[in-house]
Amino acid sequence: MLELLLPQRCVVCDTRGVQLCETCIERLPRIVPPLCDRCGMPTAWPVRRCRECAGRRLAFATARSAVHYDDAVRALVAGWKERALRRLAGAAVSVVIEVVAPPRADVVTFVPPDPDRGLKRGHHPPRQLAEGLARQWELPLAAPLRRRAARRQRGLSRAERRRNVAGVFSSRGSIPNSIVLVDDVFTSGATANAAASSLRKAGARRVDVVTFARVVR
Repeated sequence: MLELLLPQRCVVCDTRGVQLCETCIERLPRIVPPLCDRCGMPTAWPVRRCRECAGRRLAFATARSAVHYDDAVRALVAGWKERALRRLAGAAVSVVIEVVAPPRADVVTFVPPDPDRGLKRGHHPPRQLAEGLARQWELPLAAPLRRRAARRQRGLSRAERRRNVAGVFSSRGSIPNSIVLVDDVFTSGATANAAASSLRKAGARRVDVVTFARVVR
């Protein structure tokens, strides 16, 4: 009855039947080498640092993402985050597993939500992604990070994004040496860097960032 009244449709192409059809999954623009060795930005040839991360002090050792943040991926992420279409998490996990090599780490964790937005949504895509990746990589899941409220990052410049998230994260409990930090989208890297900085200050020796999507300029 629910399917008759509210039929599922692909969030990308609007085909009836599933939240994300197989054709659209296959067409998601994977990020493939060559890449910047540090931040994972696609490059013309392999480099240790690219124009995106050269000259920046980064708290994470590497960042890797599965897909380019194009219109199709934007529609997928919007359905996952704003419409609470939780089955999309499984598709995101499968694409990350396909593209990103399993990292060497002690635990998987995730960028926590802003307290207000987390309560309003009732779910947290980065946590869902981290849970799926932890299962696939056979690593424990931990949640040491806490986050205080701040302005939304959307619409801010890169410099404003960095200032906005400076000091918003804190870590508690026992912090392992090596951590995979998961988020849904890598935009400027400001959020991932601030979260990784908190983990490093709390005792982590290495933090590797993994995201489903990445904005490529």
